[in-house]
Amino acid sequence: MISSLMCKPRTFAALTMAVFAFNPVASADDWSAEEQAFIQELEQDYQIPRARTEALLRDASKSQEIIDAITRPWEARPWHEYYTIFLTERRLEAGIEFWNTHEETLNRAAATYGVAPEIIVAIMGVETFYGTIMGRHRVLDALYTLGFHYPPRQTFFRGELRQFIQLSEEENIPANEILGSYAGAMGFGQFISSSYRHYAVDFDGDGVRDLMGNVDDAIGSVANYFAEHRWQAGQPAAVPAWISENTPVAELTSGRGQTLTHTVGELHEQGVHFITALPDSTKARLFAFEEANGNFSYWVGLPNFYAITRYNHSPLYAMAVLQLSKQLREHRK
Repeated sequence: MISSLMCKPRTFAALTMAVFAFNPVASADDWSAEEQAFIQELEQDYQIPRARTEALLRDASKSQEIIDAITRPWEARPWHEYYTIFLTERRLEAGIEFWNTHEETLNRAAATYGVAPEIIVAIMGVETFYGTIMGRHRVLDALYTLGFHYPPRQTFFRGELRQFIQLSEEENIPANEILGSYAGAMGFGQFISSSYRHYAVDFDGDGVRDLMGNVDDAIGSVANYFAEHRWQAGQPAAVPAWISENTPVAELTSGRGQTLTHTVGELHEQGVHFITALPDSTKARLFAFEEANGNFSYWVGLPNFYAITRYNHSPLYAMAVLQLSKQLREHRK
C-alpha cells in the first residue's frame, strides 16, 4: 500500500546507497548544463544535498509516451466529445457510492471549508474515478521528462520536479516509487507537487498528509484547495445563457486564459440573457461549448467557475465537474 510506504521514514543515506549500488558515482561531465544548474539550485537555494538530487535524476527515465500524451490532451477536444468521457451512468453510480461511504468526512469538509460535498466528489470522479485510476507513470519520470525534454513547458515542469523533491524530503515520500499521471499529478485528487506542498491537509489528524492512500486527507485537501482559491459557499459557478442576435459573441468569449473578463451587468448590456441573483458588479465571462450538431451552448462563468479552473485551466473540465456534481446531487437519495 502506498499509504504504508509514506509513513516509513526514508533516510537520505538509505536512498542514495540503494541507488548507488547499481550506478557508479557520476562526475559533473555526466550531466547536461541544465541538469547541473538544477542540481546546484536545489543544493544552494533549497538545501537538498547534491547527492540526493543526482541519485534521483540518475534513476529518472525519459518517456516518449509521456511527451506524446501531453501533446494531445483531452481538453483539446470539442465539448460534445469531451463530456462523454466523464458524464456516464457508471461514473455517476460510483460517485453516489463514494459519497455514501464517505458522507461523514465530506460533511465535515463542507462545514470546515464551505465547499459542497458534490463538488468534492465530482472532482474525485473526474480526476481518478474516485481513487481507482490514479495514474501509471512514475511521477519522477513524468516530471523529469517534461522538465528536461519538453521545451514548451520545461520551466513549469522543472519547477514541479524541484517541488516534488522537496515534497519527498518533507513528507518522507519514496520519490522513486510514487505513480501518477503523465503530467506528474498524484493521488485521489491528482495534486501536482506544488499544490500538494501548499494545500494538502492532514484531515484525519494522524500526523501525515497522505493524498495517495488516505481518502480523508484527500477529501479535506480538495476542499482546502477550493477554499484557498476563494470558493464562495452557496453561490453558483455557472448559469446557462441565451444570446441576442446582435451579441458580439466572439469578443465576449475571447480573452486571456480563464480570467473573468466582464461583469454580470456588462454581459446583460451586451445582450447575454441569464438569471442570477448576484450583483451586476460580479465578475463574469461568457463561455461557448460546441455541441454535436455544430451549434453552441452558452454559459456564464462566475467566480466559483474561475475557482474550478484553478484546479484545471480548461473550461471544459470546469463544466464537466459542474455537470457531474449536479447529477450527483440530483440522483443521490
